[in-house]
Amino acid sequence: MKRLRTYFLTGLVIAGPIGITLYLSWSLIQWIDGWVKPLLPVHYNPDTYLPFPVPGVGLFVSIAMLILVGFLTANIAGRTLLGYGERILGRMPLVRNLYSGLKQIFETALSESGTSFKHAGIIEYPRQGLWAIVFLATDTEGEVAAKLEEHDDDMLSVFLPTTPNPTSGFLLFVPRNEVVLLDMTVEEAAKLVISAGLVTPPYKPGAKALPEPIKVEKPPLKEPAEIDG
Repeated sequence: MKRLRTYFLTGLVIAGPIGITLYLSWSLIQWIDGWVKPLLPVHYNPDTYLPFPVPGVGLFVSIAMLILVGFLTANIAGRTLLGYGERILGRMPLVRNLYSGLKQIFETALSESGTSFKHAGIIEYPRQGLWAIVFLATDTEGEVAAKLEEHDDDMLSVFLPTTPNPTSGFLLFVPRNEVVLLDMTVEEAAKLVISAGLVTPPYKPGAKALPEPIKVEKPPLKEPAEIDG
């Protein structure tokens, strides 16, 4: 019975992640097909000519359309039309707030040069002596940084995820010297949060230093040159 139990748990560990991944992938493909396929002309829909539905057509069309939109907006004409559209949305009271927020989130998350969530660390939370995993976002800027300057002029914006759902959490502004940087990657830290501490990544010594804030020194003002005559 011990061997049967061991074999069963081993099979469950192997088949569980594979089965859930395949199920979620298949559900995503079917969801996209259900939205896109009804919009396709009958002559271009392969389901018209085949006795069975072809999965993935909607996903392929969606990817092709996104590439086309990116290509069209990369030139001057496309950027001009996009600017006109954004100005129209900017005049709508509720829509403009939703659009601007979503646009900023997508630009930050998909930016190739962004530094969001490239480091994981721990801070004392919710009280001294208790520690929680956080993801480092950026240096605190804007009004929050100005208001907190009298307390500490070197603040970090960090995201504290909740367990077992790391997509929800809290935005915290923490002094840089109170953040302990971890060697583990953001993905490994996310697995630790999702598993509620059951999946611990192997420890690899050699902690990286916290990224220093970028400070731009302003050049000294030049005296105006005297004009003869």
